[in-house]
Parts: sequence; C-alpha cells; structure tokens
Amino acid sequence: MSAEPKETLELLLHHLGFAASVEEQATEDGVLLNIKTEDSNRLIGRGGQILADLQYLTNRLLFQQNPDAPKVTIDIDGYRAKAQEALIKKAQDAAEKVHRWGNVVELEPMSSFDRRIVHNALKDHPHVTTESVEVEGTNKKVILLRPRPA
Repeated sequence: MSAEPKETLELLLHHLGFAASVEEQATEDGVLLNIKTEDSNRLIGRGGQILADLQYLTNRLLFQQNPDAPKVTIDIDGYRAKAQEALIKKAQDAAEKVHRWGNVVELEPMSSFDRRIVHNALKDHPHVTTESVEVEGTNKKVILLRPRPA
C-alpha cells in the first residue's frame, strides 16, 4: 500500500466497494482529504462514526508505513465543517448558560476529536472553563463547563 494519503484512502475505498474520488489539500494540522461520492450517507454513518473510523484506519495505515506521515483529516462533502460549526454553537450556548446562571453544564459524551473542538472554541472565554471528565463505569468522557473563578 502507498504511503501517500490520497492514494491510501482511494485504495481503501476501492477495497470497501465505494466509487469515489478524493481531493487532497494541505492544512496547518496535516492533510485534508475530501471524498466526493454518491454514497456519502453510507460513508458518514450515524453521527459521523463511519467517517471517524475511516479516518482512524487511514491514519493507522499511513503511520505504519511512515511514522513521520502527516495527520490526515477526512471529510465528505463538507460534513465535518458543518458538524464542527454545530458543535461550536452548542458549546457557546452552554457557555452562555453557565455565565448567565452560574451553574455547571455537562455536555453529552463525545469523541476526543469533538472534545478538542469544544475546548479550543472556549479556551479564551472570559467567564467559563472546560474540563473533560470520564463518565463513571464507562470509557466515555463528557465536558463540564464551569464558571471561571473571579
């Protein structure tokens, strides 16, 4: 298998039986691979889970061949950008509740990728701090938003 991100993903999609084209774009974090396909819903999956799994597999294959390979983010027809915007909006709304009422707000369990988005979106918020906390009895984590001490 090729150590090139675009070729690796194209080969993986081919072996999975998907007709798709892949566009590659350099980003500050690594490489963005955008998939164009008629089967976008099947490749995204519920809540983006299949897309996340595809990204994980692609990165594992690349790192196995080259430990210095750039980190790959995979998107399908702008799904990640839309989901990220919705997640940031949800985090900002929760931060507003914390600021207004002074109560702790707990966001639902989410992936490490999504938690990172929330932490980054609120890291400079003047009235709120964020903390990832493991849900007891599971391997999932939630984010707690607390009022920032004065």
